[in-house]
Formats: sequence, structure tokens, C-alpha cells
Amino acid sequence: MPLIRHFDLSDLESQSEVETMTRAVLLRALTKKKFVVSKVPRSFSITNLSRCISTLILAEHESGSIKAQTVSTVVAANYLGESSSISLLLAGSGSSLQEAAAQAASCHSSVSEVLVADSDKFEYPLAEPWSKLVDFVRRQRDYSHILASSSSFGKNLLPRVAALLDVSPITDVVKILGSNEFIRPIYAGNALCTVRYTGSGPCLLTIRNTSFPVTPIAADSESKKATISQIDLSEFKEDSVSRSRYVSQSTQDTERPDLGSARVVITGGRALKSVENFKMIEKLAEKLGGAVGATRAAVDAGYVPNDLQVGQTGKIVAPELYMAFGVSGAIQHLAGIKDSKVIVAVNKDADAPIFQVADYGLVGDLFEVIPELLEKLPEKK
Repeated sequence: MPLIRHFDLSDLESQSEVETMTRAVLLRALTKKKFVVSKVPRSFSITNLSRCISTLILAEHESGSIKAQTVSTVVAANYLGESSSISLLLAGSGSSLQEAAAQAASCHSSVSEVLVADSDKFEYPLAEPWSKLVDFVRRQRDYSHILASSSSFGKNLLPRVAALLDVSPITDVVKILGSNEFIRPIYAGNALCTVRYTGSGPCLLTIRNTSFPVTPIAADSESKKATISQIDLSEFKEDSVSRSRYVSQSTQDTERPDLGSARVVITGGRALKSVENFKMIEKLAEKLGGAVGATRAAVDAGYVPNDLQVGQTGKIVAPELYMAFGVSGAIQHLAGIKDSKVIVAVNKDADAPIFQVADYGLVGDLFEVIPELLEKLPEKK
């Protein structure tokens, strides 16, 4: 049983005498006791690794090309830290995968490595095999951050990865303040929330690509090429019983630009009343060289497919010119267009909320305005 000694300090007259007595007791204890340094490893912490950040980006590709939102995610990853190491993960099968990997190697100068998982298991972008792959790669390389775009692919995949790793993901990041501090919108974009990640595992983020524009590469500049590494999948195991199966994938065969990255977006609302009338929006978009968008009400009414929906539950857009015809301006829709450079609104209702955010507004009948625009605008060359 240890010996406990009590010291009576009441007779000491000054604070200096108390301090002298305390030093003497501590010195005597230090000279008689041996101290053992604990070898228990400390838990991993993002805040302690600001100088050795390694980031894995889940890349999206189609027809042998890297999608624009992946490059925007790479731009966002550079804000995590100056010494951040960035790797792209591509999965799929066939020659198109290798073509996409070659393009990914030179898509941005900050990419240091491109990891390629070539297997029929990843022929389709299903979340189940992809999440297992991400966990498989992470165990081998121990990344501090895992990023994906806030696209349908990223929103489907990253929560499943987070569940496997038992961490909480941070979604729809619009600004990165540091390796563990981020800003994301809340309340349908009406407020911004600053989030600090304090977890012990890797930090998982989905990036809103409209908040991280890609700077065009000069034609005469020499782009740095990253190394391309093939992932050894000999020890990769997936669930024996699949809980989902690939059915089909449909894409619009059109020359119009992609809605998420278009410089001009022409959107129609429920006021167009029919599929035939909505073709006026498509003709106007063709003349302006823009993409076609729609409100949720127009999509629910069956005027256009749901991949053209603009808003919080659809595509987030940030074009140089956004034109809205027959759009009232619901909160969910405004959340998806607020980063547009110039907003033009046409609506019969002078009190429509869309006019509160529009740079230019016209109170009028769209069935009169659109035909007049089509008549006076020159044909696209």
C-alpha cells in the first residue's frame, strides 16, 4: 500500500515559501520514481495531419472521357492543404476505361496518381461494388480525405462508403477553409453552415462543382502527367448476394451542352402547359447554344425527363446566363440557380418570387415573348 504524506502549509508565511516547499516535494518524488512512456498509439486525427494530407477522388467518366465535375473536385481538393497528394480512382472495364485514365493523368497538374480498377464487376456504376472497392483501396493506402462530386453518382456512393467506414460524411461543400473545416448550405440554401470535422477516420466530402470552377488550360502550356497504376484485384471480395442490379441507362442524344456545366441555361416551368409548348424552350436553347432546364412541377407534369430538373433536388447550375420562363421561383428552385451570373425572368405574375433574385425581369405572357425572341434572335452559327 502506498505511503501518503500530508504536509501542513499553514505555518508558511508567504507565497514564495509555499512554492519553495512544493518544488522540494516534487523534486524528491522525481528522483525516487521511474516514469514509463506509454506506447499506446494515439487515434488518428485530421487536425494533426495538416502537413501530410492524402486525398482520394472518386472519378466519373463516360465514353472514354473524364466528366467536368471530377476536375472541379480536383480543384476543390487543392484547398485542403498546399502539400496535399491527390489520387484519382477510376473503375470500369474495356478500352474506354483506359482512354479515360489517360485523360485523367493530364486533366489537372495537381493530380499525382491515377488508380485504375479494370474489372467487369465495375462495368456499371452501382454503389455496392464501388463502395467495396473504395474501402479496399483505402485499406492499402490510408487516405486522410475521400472526395466525390455532388452528382447522382457521388450522392449514391459516398453515404454507403461512409457507412462501411463508420464515419459521418459532409455533403454539398461549397467552400473549404482548411483540412478539417468546410462550409455547406442548409435550409434550401438560405443559410451557410461552417462544419469542423473531428472524426478519427478519413474525412468524406461531396463537392458542389459550381462552387469550384476550373481554370481553362492555355493551349501552349505543358501539362504535367500523373502516373497510372493498375489496382491488383486478386484479393478483392464483394458480397456474394447483390442487393441491386443494373437495369438500363438512358442519355439524351443531343448536341446541346450538359446542363450542369452549360454557359447558358433556358428553363421552363409548369406555365408552358404541355409537351408541345415546351418545345419552344428547346428551340430558344438551340438558338442561344444553351442547355434546357425545367422546374420540378414541369418534370412532374411529364413535359420533360427528370434529368433536366433544376433546383435543390435536381441539378445545381451556375451559368453565365440563366433564363426562366413561367417559373414562379420556389425556394428549392432558387437554391439551384443562385450562383448564376445573370438571371432573366419572364412571368405573368408581377409578385412571383423569381423577380426578387432576377437581374432582369419582364412581366408578360411567355407565349408572346418566346416567339418574338425566336423571330429576332439570329440563328446559331
